[in-house]
Amino acid sequence: MAKIYSRLGFKKKITSLSSDHRQETDRYMEEAASIIRLQGSFLRLSIRKNDGLTVALEGRTTFRSEKLCAFLGKSRDAVLMGATAGKPIMDAIGEKTAQGNLTAAVVYDATASEMTDAALDWIMNYVNGRLRREGRRLLPRRFSAGYADFSLDNQKALHKKLQMEKIGVSITPACILTPEKSVTAIGAIP
Repeated sequence: MAKIYSRLGFKKKITSLSSDHRQETDRYMEEAASIIRLQGSFLRLSIRKNDGLTVALEGRTTFRSEKLCAFLGKSRDAVLMGATAGKPIMDAIGEKTAQGNLTAAVVYDATASEMTDAALDWIMNYVNGRLRREGRRLLPRRFSAGYADFSLDNQKALHKKLQMEKIGVSITPACILTPEKSVTAIGAIP
């Protein structure tokens, strides 16, 4: 819950919240969590080439991004990952907004964002458990389309490779994942 409060703008020992408002916020977080339907996917691929400008992964997947190349460095493998909070939470946020209950809508939104991010953390922990047998582990950070020079257009390839349509995630012509609380990222295995 602390991360959700942080996303809502609360700062420990700085922001004050009455007991009633805290209970209301906690209740909205619990409601949101009961609506959210987390799903995710990941795919481990060998890095065939990293020349500092372009990364080529097994299966003919290539990404042009100096920053991604630097992030992956001399890693031998990459993990593509994606997660979604599902459509029901987005519907619930819309309903709360239409009813004028913006407090609930904002708390639902923050909860969905944090839980989706936590789903990527869970995927990374799962992959690390499998990698332990090889004496390897993922770098702790991840890299997402739309960050630095890694164009949002790369989301198309990530969406396709991860078969995200199987978990109810589509992609718009502008490369935006829907439902809204859906994300992709790349992790590195040195």
